[in-house]
Amino acid sequence: MKYLLFLLVPALATAQKLPQHLKAYLQKIPNTVQVNVAVEELEGKTQFYHRADELPPAASVIKLPIMVETMEQVKAGRFDLEKIHVLQEAEKTGGSGVLKTYPDQSRLTNREVLTLMMTHSDNTATNILIRELGMDNINQRMRSLGLTQSKLNRVMLDTLAVKQGRENRVSAREMNALLRKIYRQEVATPELCDQMIEILKGNRDQKTFRLFLPPSTVIAHKTGELTYVRGDVGIFYVRKPFLLSVFVQGTTTEDAERIIGEIAQICYNQFQ
Repeated sequence: MKYLLFLLVPALATAQKLPQHLKAYLQKIPNTVQVNVAVEELEGKTQFYHRADELPPAASVIKLPIMVETMEQVKAGRFDLEKIHVLQEAEKTGGSGVLKTYPDQSRLTNREVLTLMMTHSDNTATNILIRELGMDNINQRMRSLGLTQSKLNRVMLDTLAVKQGRENRVSAREMNALLRKIYRQEVATPELCDQMIEILKGNRDQKTFRLFLPPSTVIAHKTGELTYVRGDVGIFYVRKPFLLSVFVQGTTTEDAERIIGEIAQICYNQFQ
């Protein structure tokens, strides 16, 4: 599928108001494809929501609230980023990430575990942190921050849980809300928020938001991918900084990435 019609003339995005432009773009997408979008200008009033309160499968985007809970426990003195974690063979999990290739008894700091979870979307690192932090604590943190719908229901690659309907779910609107709190340093501490931003800027996944943007574009974001959903949520550091969360279901991974990339470019053209 091709959705580049609105990207042929770069000035078009700035010639129209963003909501109208995004609405026109989304109308071109087949009804069989489900798209969830939340766009919010950080220092202005421009915003756009499309099915933003629905709860698509989170995929690895759920790792964003896990990182926030990590930093909240660091603030409270219950978790030490410099403590050494000794990797156990039984901890290794398939799917994305590099820790599954590390030798048994490998030593790495909790900070390295956290960073790998976010930059490489490492599933082994994620499950280590879920066990260390506590699933209930992660969910309670989301509730306390006003995220009333998003929920961590299982560890990574728990196929039995998926079959039983226990899927991790988030909404585009709530992921924007969480990103805004990090941006405005309203969670953990200002220093820890800065650290989270730097970690998010190191995301190695270039196939969604960055697909059609200049390589120099600065984005602090977390991607997610399963066979049935592709997502990306992040902060765009452009002339007018903005938040964008997008989830796509009902099409191929390649087309989902294209849709996310085109939505990101429409927003980039407006705010840059």
